[in-house]
Formats: sequence, structure tokens, C-alpha cells
Amino acid sequence: MNIHEHQAKEILKKYGAIVPDGVFADSVEELVEKAKTIKSEKLVLKAQIHAGGRGKAGGVKILNSIEELKTAAEEMLGKKLITHQTGSEGKEVKRLYVESSSEIEKEFYLSCLVDRASSKIAFISSDQGGVDIEEVAKKYPKKILTTKVNLEDEISKEDCQKITEIFNINLDARKQAINLIESIYKIFIKTDANLVEINPLILTKENKIVCLDAKISFDDSALFRHPEILKLRDLNEEEDTEIEASNHGLAYIKLDGKIGCMVNGAGLAMATMDIIKLHGQEPANFLDVGGGASKEKVSAAFKIILSDKNVKGILINIFGGIMRCDVLAQGVVDAAKEIKITVPLVVRLAGTKFEEGKKILDSSGLKIISASDLSDAAKKVVEAIK
Repeated sequence: MNIHEHQAKEILKKYGAIVPDGVFADSVEELVEKAKTIKSEKLVLKAQIHAGGRGKAGGVKILNSIEELKTAAEEMLGKKLITHQTGSEGKEVKRLYVESSSEIEKEFYLSCLVDRASSKIAFISSDQGGVDIEEVAKKYPKKILTTKVNLEDEISKEDCQKITEIFNINLDARKQAINLIESIYKIFIKTDANLVEINPLILTKENKIVCLDAKISFDDSALFRHPEILKLRDLNEEEDTEIEASNHGLAYIKLDGKIGCMVNGAGLAMATMDIIKLHGQEPANFLDVGGGASKEKVSAAFKIILSDKNVKGILINIFGGIMRCDVLAQGVVDAAKEIKITVPLVVRLAGTKFEEGKKILDSSGLKIISASDLSDAAKKVVEAIK
């Protein structure tokens, strides 16, 4: 789950990090009124959307007065920002944030995330802040330092020293940076975050280490332990289909292709998407129905997939382990009859009671194309939509 910049900064502030004074609002009038409490010669107005690259898209403005703030806020609120992370459709700005301006001496990059390959926590630091870290990695790989740490109650001073080494700052500023890293580590562990990113992290002309921008995302599977984090969810920033999917316990992510996918298991879903690409088409979604797909769940999955007008065919790929293939097959048949699917439907079953499941599909009277294996399924669905 992602949250807004202003929410991330509140969490950072709670754990002792320094952030600029700021306020947010969903209307221009409220924002202007709140902004009067900020003591700063200049104000920085920021669009609050769940995407990076706002500055280049006109989502960040530096202003000299409350009057300028009002004019800029009126222009920004309701505007669609198109960035490299939003896609061509862009995202409408429905919330604004304004904060005090900062006198910047240096800009850095700092993030903390899970490194699944090593089962450790990785801190990434760079003296190239305020730009896309991916571009830095391509052009100046030596400008990025990755420090992997073991999961402990606290991060060691030695690891903190390693992380901040690349910043090349004076002793006092380095102590501040180390304190910030300790705070970020606590946030990461205590809130079940999977990413904390500060870009840019700045050193001000007053020699203060300040989080000028912030992003935090959380492990969806751990949200039941953090009701205070779940309250920060902004449904305006999510796809309607993804919200509907979460209501039915389905893991769904919309993509840009033509072939809808319904799979049980995240790993199998990824493999299914890969093999669709291998056969020359693009998946329209990632959809994991989980271990127990009832008729209701399968029906909801079909409706979500078919709500995407780009979908020209559907591939169901099920490996029956905990879930029996005959139960899933009956769910598919019942749901397909109820919804009246009009696009080609290819089904591949394997595992527990797959023969019984195949018989149910074959005798259903529906135009269901059976496949013998995953490659055969992908080949058939790609052929069917031509």
C-alpha cells in the first residue's frame, strides 16, 4: 500500500526525522488558510499523487506569497499530471500539499527496502539526489552505494557509517544522517514497510539534514497489524478494478495487454504472463485467485477481467494443490454461464483431480478451449484472438 508524501513525512517526523513545515488540503480555500501558519519567505506547492516525476510534469511550484499560492493551487487542483510512472492517461490531482522552502547546499538519495535475494534489508545511498535513481544507476553506477544489513532490533553504528560514507559531509551533518538512518530503520521494522525512500535528502545551508521528499509503501499482507496505517489509504489513487479485487480477496494489477489472466499463485501468475509475451502477446493483468477459489470468487475475477475493454481473450491457468481442479472447473463453468463470456476462453488445469476438472469443462456445453500445458495454453489463446 502506498501513501502520500505528506503522510510519509508525518511518520518520519514522529520517529525524529527533520522535515519542512507543511500542511495539506483537498480544497484551495482550506489550503490557503492553513498555509498562513507556515513561517517562510517562500512556499513550495506540491501535487499529491502516488507517482514520481511530479516536478517535470508541473506538479511542484515555488511561490513567493499567499496570493501566488492561491493562483497556483487553483491551476493545479483537478489537473491531470502525466509522468513516467502514471502512463499516458495521467493522474488527476485531488489533494495539495504546501511546505516551507529550504536553502539547499547539497542533495542526496537514501532508501531502505527488502532485498529478497539475500533476505536482508538494503540501504541505497547516493550523492546524486533529486533525480531518478534509475538514471544514476545507468550513467554513474559508482555513485550508488548499497549496504545490506541483517534483520536486528536496531541497525549498527558501523552499518550507518557505511551508508553515509558516500555523502562526503562534515562530522555534525554525518551524525544527523546517522540518526535519520536509525529512524528509517525503526519505521521500516515497526510498520512492516517494504520501501522508505527520501529523494532528495538535503543538507541545508544551515548544515541541517532534511527530508525534502518522502515515499513509504507498506506490505499489504501485514496491514491487519497496523490499522493506523490502513487509515492512510487513499482510494482515489487506486484503480476501481483493483479496489473491487481487494474486496473479494483477489490480488489484481491492471496492465496494458489483450489477454486476461486468472491464475492461482503469484509465481505461476508471473510465469503465465511471461509465456504469453513469449508467444507474441501482452497480458492485460496480473490476477492471483489464491488457494480457495469459490464460484463467487471466480465470478468476481471474470467480471474484473472483462471490465477491461482491451481484453480480447482469457487464459485460466490452475495448478491444483490445496485447491482441487474439479472444484475450480465447476466454478469456472457456473461463472461463465452467469456472466456470458463472449471472448475466447482457454483453460489449463494440472494437479489434484485435473482429469475430473477437464471432464466438467468438456461436458459444460461452453466454448472452452482446453490446453495440455502452459505453453499450449498460451499458444492457443494467442491464436484465438487473431
